[in-house]
Amino acid sequence: MLVLFVLMGVALAGLSARLVDLQALSSAKYSKLGLDQRIHTVPLSAERGSVFDRNGEDLAMSLTQQTVVADPAVIRDPAKTAAALAPVVGVAESQLLAGLSNHASRFFYVARKVDSTVADAVKKLKLPGIEFIPESKRFYPSGSLAAPVLGFTGTDNTGLAGIESGFNSLLTGTPGEMRFEEDPRGREIPAGSSQTRPSKRGDDIVLTLDASLQFQAEQVLEQEVTAAQAKGGVAIVTDVKTGDILAMATVDGPDATHPARPADASEHNRALTDVYEPGSTNKLVTIAAALEEGKVKPQTPIQVPPSLTVGGKQFTDDEAHAAETLSTTDIVRKSSNIGTILIAKQLGATKLDQYLRAFGLGQTTGTKFPGEASGILPAVSQYSDTSMATVPIGQGLAVTAMQTLDTFMTIANGGVTRPPRLVDATIDAAGVRHTVASTPGTRVVSAQTAAQMSDMLSQVVSGGGTGSAAAVPGYPTAGKTGTARKPPYDKPPYKYVASFAGFAPKDSPSLAAIVVLDEPVAAIYGGTVAAPAFARIMQEALRAEGVAPTGPDAGRPIPEAPPYNPSTTTAPGSTATPTATTAASSSTAAKGAGAP
Repeated sequence: MLVLFVLMGVALAGLSARLVDLQALSSAKYSKLGLDQRIHTVPLSAERGSVFDRNGEDLAMSLTQQTVVADPAVIRDPAKTAAALAPVVGVAESQLLAGLSNHASRFFYVARKVDSTVADAVKKLKLPGIEFIPESKRFYPSGSLAAPVLGFTGTDNTGLAGIESGFNSLLTGTPGEMRFEEDPRGREIPAGSSQTRPSKRGDDIVLTLDASLQFQAEQVLEQEVTAAQAKGGVAIVTDVKTGDILAMATVDGPDATHPARPADASEHNRALTDVYEPGSTNKLVTIAAALEEGKVKPQTPIQVPPSLTVGGKQFTDDEAHAAETLSTTDIVRKSSNIGTILIAKQLGATKLDQYLRAFGLGQTTGTKFPGEASGILPAVSQYSDTSMATVPIGQGLAVTAMQTLDTFMTIANGGVTRPPRLVDATIDAAGVRHTVASTPGTRVVSAQTAAQMSDMLSQVVSGGGTGSAAAVPGYPTAGKTGTARKPPYDKPPYKYVASFAGFAPKDSPSLAAIVVLDEPVAAIYGGTVAAPAFARIMQEALRAEGVAPTGPDAGRPIPEAPPYNPSTTTAPGSTATPTATTAASSSTAAKGAGAP
């Protein structure tokens, strides 16, 4: 009996010690544990900043939508709940059941960012453990306008392409959370613990694009791509004085199921990301370099033979001719391949390479657009035997449309580079605007050389040259045609890239633009298919910017592009058409080289 009393005493003493531990020493610990089990945390996503055009038009914006969420820990019948929700929210019942059955979790997304009709239908079900949280959803008010520039976001509002991706850290903001105490049935306890850390909205971005001009550029380009039966095309318009990109259009060509149409957000912003051999638009760099180095003057006579052999390869002009004497201006106006190659020979490979790089080729333009290509510019040490024939006329290297336009902006800006701008400013959560500074330009050629080059480029348009279709009524225009055969150079059917780049008004440049058509069929020449689109886009842009016309033909309508004609095989201008004995170089194109 004594032993029994002793054992009972020991047990009572142990129990008393445990009670003292629970009530006095560890009460705070267990109180917190109980509270943690009752606390429910709901994430609060941050509203993504908007994207505006230069005039404050919404290009991308976020609107609040309801997201349906669940607390699986308090759902007693996951199968019944999943069966009720599935037809309303449009999510597979099996997927819902798997999430709702995970009682170890306190949070499960049932359906993200549903519209008000769906949200109201879910509320009417009055299902225990089902809640709603606000989330922002991305919208693009202008549809596909500038879609490859803007890009798109994922379900979690993370930028996946374009401006949305490149400036994601600024646009995203800082998420918050809401913590509250709930009972075992998932109902919020009115007097329970509650705490909210609000989310912080992301910054807004103001682009240099003009939505109205962007629309006009896309429409004209779409019409031209259709008329030329091209695979696609790009067009860019820039402000010469500031470098601001006012329009950057990408259009897909017609196919078996769709007509030509502006590219969607899933596609590359090809004006900055895709490269091509520029053809004769690159002659601007060759001739400007020779002028600057004193190798030629605008009226320097050059003896131009019918053909020219370089490195064992034969080069010709598009239009057959006897030996003739052409001035430097004539060579630019007629886009003579042979004349340009002869001038480049005087310049030399080292100097040519120096000016190509000084004009910005072989490097990104500084727009900070994600995926912008730097192009392909071989080092002088990598030149083949034919490189001093192909590179001066725009083959054996690759550029983006923006890089080519930059070379024309440099001439229009008096010989000083004008780096392009795509983002004008950011606006923080407090509404304070922060202007994005322009990148300083650098001098490439003298003002005198730029003026001489500008005069020669104007002859391309108004002097009976290859770019007469680029004339803008009322505005003296300077520019250059380009046509280049795409590789494989010796394997028909041949495919081409046709382009025109230029600026206006010639004597006081305000705007510059480029149009590039990929694989046109109706006609292959830049002077025939790209120049007319340039003229129409430039005319609209000059009017929109309030640039007063000065010429006697101000207001005259610009002709539409020529209709598609499968029998069209020739057009004004010159492309380096190969002879029967010509063979393409292994590293550069001796055939189909730079063309107007």
